[in-house]
Amino acid sequence: MRCMSSVVPLTELDARLKRFHVEMDRRCPNWELTAIFGRINQYYFTGTMQDGLLLIPRNAEPVFWVRRSFEHAREESQFRQIKPMSSFRDAIGSVGPLPKAVYLETEVVPLALYQRFHKYFPFSEVKSADMPLSVVRSVKSPYELALLEKAGALHRSILEDLVPKILREGMNEVELGTEVYSIMMSKGHHGVARFGMFETEALVGQLGFGENSLYPTCFDGPGGNRGICPAVPLLGDRARKLKKGDLVFVDTGFGIDGYHTDKTMTYAFGAPLPPKAVALHEQCVAIQDKVAAMLKPGTIPSDIYRNVIKGLKAEFLTNFMGFGKRRVKFLGHGVGLLIDEPPVIAEGFDEPLQEGMVLALEPKQGVKGVGMVGIENTFVVTPKGGRVLTGTSRGLIPVNLPESTNVQG
Repeated sequence: MRCMSSVVPLTELDARLKRFHVEMDRRCPNWELTAIFGRINQYYFTGTMQDGLLLIPRNAEPVFWVRRSFEHAREESQFRQIKPMSSFRDAIGSVGPLPKAVYLETEVVPLALYQRFHKYFPFSEVKSADMPLSVVRSVKSPYELALLEKAGALHRSILEDLVPKILREGMNEVELGTEVYSIMMSKGHHGVARFGMFETEALVGQLGFGENSLYPTCFDGPGGNRGICPAVPLLGDRARKLKKGDLVFVDTGFGIDGYHTDKTMTYAFGAPLPPKAVALHEQCVAIQDKVAAMLKPGTIPSDIYRNVIKGLKAEFLTNFMGFGKRRVKFLGHGVGLLIDEPPVIAEGFDEPLQEGMVLALEPKQGVKGVGMVGIENTFVVTPKGGRVLTGTSRGLIPVNLPESTNVQG
C-alpha cells in the first residue's frame, strides 16, 4: 500500500473543491461545468496523478474518470468518485444536459486533445478556467504549508550546509549537478522540478561556474547556463571545470510530495570575489529583504515591483535580473505544485496578496567577468511580512580549497 503520510486527506480535497466553487461563482457566475485535463490540477483536486478527465459540475458531485491507471488511483486517492473509462464516451453519460459553455484549462489543453474531447462533448463554447484555478491554488492550506515548511528546511540545509562540502577544484558542472541531485534525493526530494511554462524542462535547476551562469537560455529567469548539448540545454557544461576564484551559482527547486520551494545560493570558491561584485550581491540581498517585508495581505504585487524598481539607479538596472539584453521583468513568483505559479511580483499583477500565498523572491545581478550574483528564497505571506522558509544565509558562502577536497553527501 501507498505510504499513508503522502495521501492527501479527504477533508483537504473537499476544501479545495469548495474554494474552487466559490471562486468560479465569483468570477464566472454562469458556469455549469469545468473539465480538468492537466495532471497538476487533477492531483490538486483528487490526490492522484493519472491519465483521465476530472469533471466538476456546478450542481452535482465531481467525478474523476480514469483511463490509466484506475487501480493506482483507487489505491492512493481518497477522492469520493473515481470511475474507469476507456474513452470520453463513458464520461458523457454522467453529465446530463450539456451546457453551452464548458470551462477548460486553456493554457494546458492541446488542440488534438480538445478535438477528441469535443467529439463526445459537443458544447458550443470554450471558456477559460485558468484564472480561478490559479487563484485557488495560490493560497496554501495548512496541509500544504506543512509540506512547504518541510521542503524549505531541507532545501536550506542542502544548499547552505552540504553543497559547500562537495565543491572541489577540477570538477565540472555536470558533476556538480549530479552530486547535488544525489544529495537532494537522499534527503527526500520528489525527484522532479515542475514548471507551468510551455515546454519547459529542468533536471536539478540552473547552475554554473563563473560567467557560465550568465549564458543566455530560453528559460524565463535571470540566471543562465550552457547545458549539456543543443538537444539538452540543461544541467551544465562538461567542459567547464571549477577553479580557484570562481563564483559558483546554484539555483534549484526542491520538493516534498509535489510541493516545491525555490532557492538560489552562491559560493566564492577558494578566493573572495571582486569588491564590486560583492557590493552588487549585497544590494540584491537588500532588495530581497525589502520585498519580503512588503509581502503582507492586501499588498498589490505590481505596486511592490514599481516601488522597488523606481528606487534603483540606471547603472544598477543595466544588468539587474539578467545580463545585457537577456533580462526578465519580475522580482519574484509564486511556488507550490509548480515552481512558476501566480502571483508574480511584476507589472500587470494587480490582485492583492492573500495570507498563505507562497512566493520565491530572486533579485539577481549579472556581473561581467564574474557571473550571476544575488539570491533567492521562498517566503510565506503573513500580516507581518514574508516569513522565509528556505534559510537566511546571505549567499557568497566562502569555500576554502583545502576543505573542498572531501566529497560528502
